[in-house]
Amino acid sequence: MTISHIPVPAPAVVPYEPWEGQADMLAEAAAAGRRAAAWIHSLPAPPSPTPTWSWLVGDLAVAIEAAMANLDPEDCDRMDEHGLAVDGAGGMGSVTQSMLAAVSCVVADAPWLTTDQQVRLLAVASAVTGAAQVLAQDPGSAILHGLLARMCTILDYAARPDGPARTPVR
Repeated sequence: MTISHIPVPAPAVVPYEPWEGQADMLAEAAAAGRRAAAWIHSLPAPPSPTPTWSWLVGDLAVAIEAAMANLDPEDCDRMDEHGLAVDGAGGMGSVTQSMLAAVSCVVADAPWLTTDQQVRLLAVASAVTGAAQVLAQDPGSAILHGLLARMCTILDYAARPDGPARTPVR
């Protein structure tokens, strides 16, 4: 008796179709990331420079700018060729994810920053993480229904130049 194995068919490659307004929305997200990085670069230095300050205004600012510039709707939750669920990352790498997760610990080691600046750093890290997550979980809603735009608005508000907080217009 001869046993023949039927070859497994190759998965159908479905070409990616960009969402309407995707390029503009991703460009706005990248611009919001640049503004946030510029604000972080402008944070005051401690009386004597510390590794925490160097990390904040260096590595973290660069990571935030890169994360927002590299958002990718194609890196979304999906099924692989074996039918297993694959979590998307929205274009954010694992190193950047871990850096953003560390911000809550790092601000505790930055007593020269005002409480307002510390809270805004936390909000920036959260908004950047959230932007990647909304793209990973539902890129259509993120782009077409304004979820990514809202995350960019939060990012811009948190990274506003230092000074009195603005009151939202109602």
